[in-house]
Amino acid sequence: MNWRLLWSGHSDGYTNMAVDEALLWAAAERPGPPTLRIYGWRPAAVSLGYFQEAAGQVDQAELARRGWGLVRRPTGGRAILHDDEVTYAVIIPEAALRHGHSVMASYREISRGLELGLQRLGLQAALGETAAAREHRQGAKDLPTVCFAQASRCDLVAAGRKVVGSAQVRRRGIILQHGSVPLTLNVSDHLAVLPGGADRSQSESRLQAAAQGIADALGLPLTFEQLGKALVCGFEEAFGVALEPGDLTAEERAKAEELRRTKYATEQWNLVRPGK
Repeated sequence: MNWRLLWSGHSDGYTNMAVDEALLWAAAERPGPPTLRIYGWRPAAVSLGYFQEAAGQVDQAELARRGWGLVRRPTGGRAILHDDEVTYAVIIPEAALRHGHSVMASYREISRGLELGLQRLGLQAALGETAAAREHRQGAKDLPTVCFAQASRCDLVAAGRKVVGSAQVRRRGIILQHGSVPLTLNVSDHLAVLPGGADRSQSESRLQAAAQGIADALGLPLTFEQLGKALVCGFEEAFGVALEPGDLTAEERAKAEELRRTKYATEQWNLVRPGK
C-alpha cells in the first residue's frame, strides 16, 4: 500500500498541532493508508510537551515581544523552539509496522526513514539508544526544559550532537510520531525564550555542544524544500512505498479547524498542564 504525502507548507503552531491531531483522529475513525506530513512554522513558536509546565519554563513576555507563538503538543517531551526547521509527522496503524505494539521498536522503524533521508544529504545519524550515541547522550542537564539540550533514546544524533527530536502518541491502534528537524539551530534564540541556567554564556556553550541543525552539521546551505524532499525519499526507501501527494479530506480539515478553535488556540490547553 502506498502512503499519502501531505506537503503542508508553513502555518502557525495552533494549526500545526490541530492538523496532526485531526489526522490521528481520522485514521482511527476511517482506516486508510499511512500519511507522511511535512510542514514548517510561521511565525516561529515554542511547543510544550503534553505534561510540561508552562509557568517558569517559557518566557511568555519574550515570546510576545518577538511575535512568536506558544502551543502545547499532544505528545510528550520537553519544549522546542520551532523556527528554521522541517517538521515531519507520520500517522500509521500499529498493525502496519513489524513491531507496532512496542514503543521503542516502532521508533526504530519510523526513524529509519529519517536516517535514510539524512544519509541522502551526506549525514550519518543514529537513534540515541545506540552505543555510539549513548556516549554523547548526557547533553546539557542544566537546561531541563529544552528538548534539544539532551538526546533521548528515540532522538537522532549525528557526530555526538542531537539533530532530530521526536515524540509519539497513540490512540485506538494508530500512532502519531512527529518531530523537529532543524535546518539551523540558534542557541541564543532558544535560551531567550526557554531560560536555562544562571550563566547565559555557559548555557549557550552547552546547548551548542549538545545539538545542531542539519545545515550546520553538513557545513552547507540547505533549504526547507531540499531537506523535506530528502526525508520523503528516505521514507519511501525505508518502507518500500511510493508517497503520493494528497491533501486533507474535508472531514480532516473540519476536525482540524474545530481542534484549533476549541483546544490548541486556548489558554486552558496551552498554559495549564493536563491533569492539574
